[in-house]
Amino acid sequence: MSATVDTRTGLVEELISRYPQVPPEAVLKEDLLRTGIAFDDAALTNNLDGTVKPKSYFIFSFDQKPLTELGAAAAQRPPEEIALTGGPHELRRTIVSVRVNPTSPYRVSRVDGGLCLSLEGRDLAEVTLPPMPEYYRHTLSNGKTVMETAPTIEWGYLIYLTVLRLCQYFGAHEECGFCDINHNWRQHKRAGRPYTGVKPVEDVLEALELIDRHDDGSTHAYTLTGGSVTSTVDGLEEADFYGRYAQAIEERFPGRWIGKVVAQALPKADAQRFKDYGISIYHPNYEVWDKRLFSLISPGKERYVGREEWHRRILDAAEIFGPSNVIPNFVAGVELAKPFGFETIDEAITSTVQGLDYFMSRGVTPRFTTWCPEPTTPLGRDNPDGAPLEYHVRLLEAYRDALRRNGLEPPPGYGEPGVGKAVFSVSSFMDVL
Repeated sequence: MSATVDTRTGLVEELISRYPQVPPEAVLKEDLLRTGIAFDDAALTNNLDGTVKPKSYFIFSFDQKPLTELGAAAAQRPPEEIALTGGPHELRRTIVSVRVNPTSPYRVSRVDGGLCLSLEGRDLAEVTLPPMPEYYRHTLSNGKTVMETAPTIEWGYLIYLTVLRLCQYFGAHEECGFCDINHNWRQHKRAGRPYTGVKPVEDVLEALELIDRHDDGSTHAYTLTGGSVTSTVDGLEEADFYGRYAQAIEERFPGRWIGKVVAQALPKADAQRFKDYGISIYHPNYEVWDKRLFSLISPGKERYVGREEWHRRILDAAEIFGPSNVIPNFVAGVELAKPFGFETIDEAITSTVQGLDYFMSRGVTPRFTTWCPEPTTPLGRDNPDGAPLEYHVRLLEAYRDALRRNGLEPPPGYGEPGVGKAVFSVSSFMDVL
């Protein structure tokens, strides 16, 4: 019997057919990111004792069930990412961040000594797992792991330094509606996992020394990030708190990696401090474009800074870093989240493209992550299936068109663009460029 759009297989096939200008690799990747993946027990890792790089939970959970409901995947971590090739669509290598969902129609299983991704029981792709990097096999002098202190993602391209595990936007009236950073901290601490709240600068430097010594040439950039700082941490305001890590890294490893920071849109003088500390690329994420949705979805950012001021600061930062080095993120899909999102895909795309053109016409190139509806967040709770796959497919096309319309290149610091080449794993925007 032929597949229909009543099945997930039918939906994916129909969208691949309807949008031939979007590679099938990107359609499948977006669906995996919005839906999550189930893993057979035999496809899980042996944590830090095995040959596969395990999932590090580098900032958010990026899971569609709490840790307590992941079954074997809670004790034996899934891989950080998977690479897909072959199958009926003859996929070129496509790297996908792992978001665990035991009830997903997508499943990774061990078949004939290898791993296979299936959808509703039908084989879709061969699966390759990221090898355990040599630097993960070494511990810091205090016994902490490199995986907890300085994990790598994007198939090893990016060192992800979440130096502050908690956000000071706290509670229902301040936390972003899609973000589980604070819950993720709590669930890892409850489970007895090592999950350092504020990472000492010396720990970060020691982990980077191990990476530098044992790296096979894969790592090219680091990102400094964590929760927003509305008061102080360690007596420091946000620019100086995050900036001190950059300063220490650049003094110890001058020019070794591209230095990036994800922080609030700070006043121009603070952005200049980031630059002076050695940061090359600044990500002041604006989350969602629409004015009404911004105030509802990111109430803390609206309350402490405000949408118009946030945007103004993004453009001010472009004068300091250069427009191409200011790359704000938005969370693709929350535009359609109930109870207050847009009613139609057309409206959501129109709004998001307005934001893209606003920034791109000024030389600033946003990027996006594909919304993962984590169940402990308000939007995840109310929208367990996330946004429609059609929205994500159309957004890829609209993003690529906006980049071309504004005469811009792919943003720097993400590796090589293109299907079969891209390593950015939490959306397909680099795969389609």
